[in-house]
Amino acid sequence: MAVVNRIADFAPEMKTWRQHLHQIPELALDLPKTAAYVAERLREIGVDELHEGIATSGMVAIINGQGNAAGQGPTIGLRADMDALPIPEETGVDYASQHAGNMHACGHDGHTTMLLGAAKYLAETRNFSGRVALIFQPAEEAIGGARIMVEEGIMERFDIGEVYALHNAPGLPEGTFVTTPGALMAAVDTFHIHIQGLGGHGAMPHETRDPVMAACGIAQALQTIISRNHHTLEDLVVSVTQIHTGTVDNVIPDTAYINGTVRTFNPQVQAMVMRRMEEIVAGQAASYGVTAELNYEIGYPATINDAAKAGFAVEVAGEVSGPENVEADGGREMGAEDFSYMLNARPGAYLFLGQGDGAGLHHPKYNFNDDIAPIGASFFARLVERAQPLG
Repeated sequence: MAVVNRIADFAPEMKTWRQHLHQIPELALDLPKTAAYVAERLREIGVDELHEGIATSGMVAIINGQGNAAGQGPTIGLRADMDALPIPEETGVDYASQHAGNMHACGHDGHTTMLLGAAKYLAETRNFSGRVALIFQPAEEAIGGARIMVEEGIMERFDIGEVYALHNAPGLPEGTFVTTPGALMAAVDTFHIHIQGLGGHGAMPHETRDPVMAACGIAQALQTIISRNHHTLEDLVVSVTQIHTGTVDNVIPDTAYINGTVRTFNPQVQAMVMRRMEEIVAGQAASYGVTAELNYEIGYPATINDAAKAGFAVEVAGEVSGPENVEADGGREMGAEDFSYMLNARPGAYLFLGQGDGAGLHHPKYNFNDDIAPIGASFFARLVERAQPLG
C-alpha cells in the first residue's frame, strides 16, 4: 500500500494518540477531555488557525498551503467525528475506557487520529496551493453535531468549497475503500407511540381498555406499510424496536409505549410512511377503544455523495491502496450518518475504509485497528494535494 512515507514514520505516535482518546470516551456535545486533547495536538502540530467551541466542543483548524498565507484560495474540508457511545467496554485491552459505561465502540477515536495524522503531515510539508479546514465534530451518534456545525456557519465562515469524510468498516479487508456515487446511506427517522387505555384486574379484561393488545395490533399493522403501501423496488425499513407496558402478571396496565426507526432514501416514501403511520395508529386505537398519540421525529437526511467528488476520491484512494482495493460503486445501505448535513451544504464524498476482521460497530468488544490509521491519514493528505496542486 502506498502510505505516505512521512505518515508511516509517525504511525507509532498516531497509535499513542488513538489509544489515549480511547481511554476518555465522551458523549454527544459534551467532550471536554477529548476536545482539549485534540486542540493540544493541533497546537503542537502547528496549524495556522484553531477555532474552538463550535457546536459546544467542536473545532475547525486551518492549514494554509504554500503561497496562501493570507488565507486566499479554495478551501477543502476534511471531517472527523469525536464522540463515543454509552456502551460498557468488554475489549480487555490495557488502554480500555476509564469512563464507566462509555466506550469508543464506533471508531471515532480512530477517525480523529487519522485526521490528526493528516494535519501533522500537511502542516510540515504544505505541498498544496490552497488551504484545508480540518473539522473535528462532536455528536455524530446523537443530536447531529454536523447539523449544528453547519447551522453555526462553518461552510461560509471558512469558505469551504468541498468536504470529505471516512468511516472504518469492520469486515471489509484491511486497507480497502468502498463508496458509491449518489445515495450511500439512508435518512433516519424515529417514531414514538404513546397509548392510553384503562387498566384493571387481569381476570376481568372486560372492564378494561387493554393497551397491551392495542400495542400488539399497532406494531403488526405498521409492518403492512412495507408489504402493502410501497413499491418493492424502493428501499424502506420500518422497525419496531421497543414495546414497554405492564409491571405484573395479573394487572392490565393503563398505558403502553412503542418506539422504532424508519429508514428511507426517497422523500416521497418518507411522506407516505408518515401519513400511513398516522392513519394506522388512529385506526388501531379506535378499534381497541384506546387513545394513541404518534410523535414522528425526522432525523438525519440521506447521505448523498456528489458523483464527481466521489469519483475523485476513488482515484485518490486507488493511489493509496491500489485501484484493485477500491470499490467505486458499492451500492447503498440503510445505516445513517450526520455527515449528510455537510454533504447537503457542500459537494463532497464519504467513504468506508476496511479495518479487517473483528467485532462490529457498536459492539462492546469492538476496537479500532491502529494499522489502518496511516492509510486513512494518507488518503486525507493526498486528497488535499491532488485537489490543490502546486504550480
